[in-house]
Parts: sequence; structure tokens; C-alpha cells
Amino acid sequence: MNHFLLASDRYPRKVPLLASAAGRYGVQAMELLINGLLKLGAQRGNLRAKAFGGGNVLQDWRDTGDAFLAIGDANIRFVREFLSTDRIPLVASDLGGCFGRQVHFDGSDYSVYVRKIETAPSRQVVEQERIYLRQDLERHQREAGHQQVEYW
Repeated sequence: MNHFLLASDRYPRKVPLLASAAGRYGVQAMELLINGLLKLGAQRGNLRAKAFGGGNVLQDWRDTGDAFLAIGDANIRFVREFLSTDRIPLVASDLGGCFGRQVHFDGSDYSVYVRKIETAPSRQVVEQERIYLRQDLERHQREAGHQQVEYW
């Protein structure tokens, strides 16, 4: 089981969000998980996946037309494409929406229990997140020696 908040260190608009770290992003988390299973003796052909999440918890971006907030949608797309590319069947899922989830995984029988967590964040929380991301992007660009770019 793994948990990630972003599909990769690049947002779908190809804008770097945060400095990369193993396991922080979906692509690294999935590779670490699969390679760990294979090292323990799992056979790639026997792998099956269950995926839960992908909620746009800050705000449903379709309401505002602001695809910048569509992180959940990007994560869902990533998971589906990753599993398809690696030929790992997705046998159960609960994806999307505008709410979070609390997930309990029982490793003894591989069952998953999901409780949806309704969220109703205010515009203030969304704006605070935008400010944080903008500042982080600017810091990342300064450290990488890139010129400033307007994102929104």
C-alpha cells in the first residue's frame, strides 16, 4: 500500500511544484512498492491493484473552471495509465469526487474499507494554498536558476 498526494514532481501543466523525494510522488511510490514486492518474491503476473482517492479536496475545479485545482483528476489519470502500462489489473476502486477518504487496508486478506470525508473548504483556504504553491514555485525556480514565469 502507498499513499501519494501528487502524481509526479511536475504538475500536468509541466510546472515543478516541489523538490522531488523518493516516495513523495506517485511515480516513485509505485516503483518503490512494486520493486519491494518483487524483491519479496511476488510475481509480476500475479499483481492486482486497488485504488482509492483522487478527490479534488480543495474545491471542485469544474465549479470555477480553474484546472489548477484538478490535482485529484491528475492523480486518477496517472494511476490508471501507470497500471495499464505495467499491465496490472485494477480490481477495485473508488476514485474522484470533491472529498477526501479515510482508507483502512487489511493486509491479512487484502480487504479495503473506505470512509468518505466530506469537505467544504472556504475560498480563503484555496487562496492560502495558491500563495504557498506560488511561493514554492518561485523558490524552486530561484534555486534552479530559472527565470520567473507567470502561472495564473
